[in-house]
Amino acid sequence: MKIITPSALYPLSLSILILVLWAWPAFWYAQDAGGDYGKCWLSGNNKMDDWEYRPVPVSDVAERILVADRIFNGEFRNARSEVIRVFSAKRYDEKPHDIGLFVHTPDRCWTEAGWRIEPVAGETVAISVEGLELVMERRVFTAGARRELVYFGGMVGGEPLPFRLDHNLSVGERYGEDRSRTGAFLRAIDGKYWRRVWDAFITRRPMYGPKQFIRVSTTIGGDTIGDCDKRLEDFLEKWLERCDYEEELDEWQSSRHAGEGGGAV
Repeated sequence: MKIITPSALYPLSLSILILVLWAWPAFWYAQDAGGDYGKCWLSGNNKMDDWEYRPVPVSDVAERILVADRIFNGEFRNARSEVIRVFSAKRYDEKPHDIGLFVHTPDRCWTEAGWRIEPVAGETVAISVEGLELVMERRVFTAGARRELVYFGGMVGGEPLPFRLDHNLSVGERYGEDRSRTGAFLRAIDGKYWRRVWDAFITRRPMYGPKQFIRVSTTIGGDTIGDCDKRLEDFLEKWLERCDYEEELDEWQSSRHAGEGGGAV
């Protein structure tokens, strides 16, 4: 009987370990949180009663640095001259060299553009979109005398995020007050910045995959914050519509292959 020496077991053990590490994410992050509503994308209805839509170039917004397969940016105005600014970015294919859709949240890109975060009670708000419960971050940003109420949130893999998008909040608050230290340094030492990795792990929901980022805002002006909250909540429930997850992915794949030459099959 041939005896297997310890030295011969090392390559076998290493191979098994590599195989387990390679297969583990596919097993662990297989949790489906779709529930009754299933996977979906959210699209905006630009033809709503009482609201007039105007597109705005992406170059005019702080999120212009984001790389996405589909970007929607514009503003809506009603008869009372109230304005709601909207931004939506979808990435159907994750690319490791691109900036993540959730990396540059308003807590980061708005403060880097000169805005400050005003402390406000209630950092999140729950929005219902045709049965889908979407928890969005809630902020008040200030620039001089202007105050803007901002909601933002996201989807990954056709489902609401299992973690909050507050990873830039504490860094944005400190950077807005003291710009002598770079935002990169503050993020490296901030525990909240890395917390979403743990949240994704314990909920068995992936951080990578097809994503969507949504941001809406309105100027507070002479209104109360409560008035502006109601304005944004009512607007979101009318503006956002659920779309079939797989159908939109297939449509994007077909259009991409057609653009590469050879046409769709």
